Amino acid sequence: MARPLLIASIAAIATTAAIGTAALGQVRHDSNAPIDFAAPHAELQDRSGRAVLWGGVRLNQGNMTLTAERVTVTYTGQITDGSPSVSRFDAAGGVTVTRPDQTARAQYGVYDINKRTITMMGNVSLVQGSNRVSGGRLTLNLDTGRASMDGSGVGTTKAPDGSVIQSGGRVTGRFTVPKRD
Repeated sequence: MARPLLIASIAAIATTAAIGTAALGQVRHDSNAPIDFAAPHAELQDRSGRAVLWGGVRLNQGNMTLTAERVTVTYTGQITDGSPSVSRFDAAGGVTVTRPDQTARAQYGVYDINKRTITMMGNVSLVQGSNRVSGGRLTLNLDTGRASMDGSGVGTTKAPDGSVIQSGGRVTGRFTVPKRD
């Protein structure tokens, strides 16, 4: 009777470690800080409330950096009258989010300014030090520092010969254990 309880407790701790340690002591992000951007190309679609940046985009907000091949910025208000309010960034192509102690990579990412969340999809990896967690979708809550990963995601990973290497459905990872005397 005690053994199933012990196994359930270990599973609960391992799951918490996998997700909680993925967040590994994140510091609260200042999502009210201004967002600076740089890109080789930009197209303003003011009537649609969008700006498209491409060719290797870099966004910086506080101590966080997002890089991607292409980013679509959604805003309300008009640039021409000087009162736009950005609400969302949709990134595609080698999306990387770095913070002082961690790096997350994926095929796609969405930074929802109003919800203060970043959702990354498609072959996601989250690395902090020598700890690594991989899955299909990662959600980072910038207010709480909580990271949740699940196995769902975008597409599959294929080897050069066309065979499927990874088809999603599971979160995997490795946690390092300190050496003991």
